[in-house]
Amino acid sequence: MRKQREYLHYILPAMLAFALSGVYAIADGFFVGNELGDNALAAINIAYPITALIQAVGTGIGMGGAIRFSVIANSTNPKQKYLYFGSTILLLILSAILMSITFWFVSPPLLRLFGGSGQIYALGKEYLRIISIGALFQVLGTGLVPFIRNMGGSVTAMAAMISGFISNILLDWLMVWVLPYGMTGAATATIIGQAATFLVCLGFFILKKEKPVFSLKKNTLSVFGKILLLGLSPFGLTFSPNITLILVNKSAFIYGGDSAVACYAVVAYFSCVVLLLLQGVSDGYQPIVSKAIGQGNEDKAKDARNFALCIAALTATLAALFLFLAGNTAGKLFGSSDEVAKATESTLPIFISGFVFAAFSRIITAYFYASEKTFQAYLLIYCEPCFLLLFLLILPQFAGITGTWFSVPASQLSAMLVSLIILMLNRSKLKKPSIKEKQETFPAME
Repeated sequence: MRKQREYLHYILPAMLAFALSGVYAIADGFFVGNELGDNALAAINIAYPITALIQAVGTGIGMGGAIRFSVIANSTNPKQKYLYFGSTILLLILSAILMSITFWFVSPPLLRLFGGSGQIYALGKEYLRIISIGALFQVLGTGLVPFIRNMGGSVTAMAAMISGFISNILLDWLMVWVLPYGMTGAATATIIGQAATFLVCLGFFILKKEKPVFSLKKNTLSVFGKILLLGLSPFGLTFSPNITLILVNKSAFIYGGDSAVACYAVVAYFSCVVLLLLQGVSDGYQPIVSKAIGQGNEDKAKDARNFALCIAALTATLAALFLFLAGNTAGKLFGSSDEVAKATESTLPIFISGFVFAAFSRIITAYFYASEKTFQAYLLIYCEPCFLLLFLLILPQFAGITGTWFSVPASQLSAMLVSLIILMLNRSKLKKPSIKEKQETFPAME
């Protein structure tokens, strides 16, 4: 029972934080949909993958650095963790600057590629230009939270994300409903919300006197490489729902037109909240696994994994039941037209059928990257969008737009089966850190 309380101490705050970040994600759609109509809602949905990519880069780099931080903190040379802390911050800043410049220029053609046209394209472009300006706050806001969690501040990490959520909601109300700023106001609210999260993170590090070490010596590229190698897994896990969003949006536009895109926008928002809840479970138990691996305690890592699987399965089941019962009001919540609301009611049950499959594969994936088994994590993360693409090329040819919708749970089921096979093939002992890995190859910190 003591172990379960420890696990819940990490998992529950992370779940709550990610649940709120899910509402955070749909806030812009809620406000602009009710104020500006179906086209604005569809524009947010078309543009969201680019916003999510920025945040996923922050999450991936931050989680990669935080995992190394936690493993090294429990090794023979714990002071080396501050070098990874500092190197991660440098990577976050550099990546934010790069993405800000890149998306300012490439977001218009990307919107076209994702299926945006006419007014949907114009509204999406207005939204993304503002988002690209504030990339720094989005990357730092998402990238520093994993460090707080791995430093034992799971409640503070939750508070950081809640502060961003509250700021975004209030500013969406002010800038979209009260003031006539429309899509520009919604994007600005998102940026300021992430800045609020960053400020809470900064306050935590100052109060805890956690001082990063910034180094540009010959081993810096090696440190960067280790962070990025680990970060590719949580990045993929965070961004994979948005690959789904991009592919399904395109297919929906081809086989159902603008009304199908607007319908999927509503469904995707609810699915996003559930998947973020599941990510809360996976990110919440990651510090426990990484710490156990640093200590060479495989049994505790497996015990935490099994507990997280139970929590994720229960969460997915309850979420599916709730959405099934609330399906007839889902479209109206976003101000959808009667046609879109009716289509949403019939479409939502198809998507919720895959929640339990997604829960299993995501927890297993997190287990592998938290224990630094990167190859297995990569395979599990990136096989799901590959399955989705395959199903989208086949099923709509026979079932039209219904085939598009069924491709999503089919890909989630396939990914779960792959994760089960890989888990069975990896029953051997987790690799324990070698003496060389524990000591690290760079000079000890003072």
